[in-house]
Amino acid sequence: MRLIGAGFGRTGTKSLQAALEELGLKPCYHMTEVIQNPSHVGLWTDAAEGRPVDWKRLFQGYEATVDWPACTFYKELMQAFPDAKVLLSVRDPEKWYESAYNTIYGSLRAFPFNVIRHVVPPARRMSRMVNGIIWNGTFKGRFEDKPFAIEVYNRHIEDVKKHVPADRLLVYEVKEGWEPLCRFLGLEVPQDKPFPRLNDTADFQRMIRERMKSAFLPWHKSQPS
Repeated sequence: MRLIGAGFGRTGTKSLQAALEELGLKPCYHMTEVIQNPSHVGLWTDAAEGRPVDWKRLFQGYEATVDWPACTFYKELMQAFPDAKVLLSVRDPEKWYESAYNTIYGSLRAFPFNVIRHVVPPARRMSRMVNGIIWNGTFKGRFEDKPFAIEVYNRHIEDVKKHVPADRLLVYEVKEGWEPLCRFLGLEVPQDKPFPRLNDTADFQRMIRERMKSAFLPWHKSQPS
């Protein structure tokens, strides 16, 4: 592990994943990796519920991580990977809340996902993990309380800045592009390659539909008719 992402989801983490992999830090772990690797859900549930996790086993083969669920455990990951740098992705708090509400919070509570996460066992386990780490964990079941959620977001940023040594930390917005990221990592800026711009609200909703289908359709087909 060379880079630990401490920024919350919806701070450009999907674009960052693509950018880091373009720079050679691949594969880069993101919440979408959990959907593709159902065996990871139990490990993250253990972490959410305070049980020990073999971080090196979980991240075996990965060069970097961004997004939830890993950002919640950046301190534990710093201990497990003492040579890794830390990337804190940020954006305007109001825009972050609007984006998070309309994607990872709102869309997964709308039909058909609000049904799938209750009746399909893999989706139910995934939902338990996400609730335990994010909505009931980080946001104490109060994400719909916008001022409270933004306060949690801002407090997390300050906590990361206080906990991570300055020479090990980059506070970064994806709109800054390649230069500060490459400088922090000691890598050359890719030539003639624009910085990835991925996963707006429409992209997110389309991606979730595709990932849900690929992850849970095999379970559905395996059930007796």
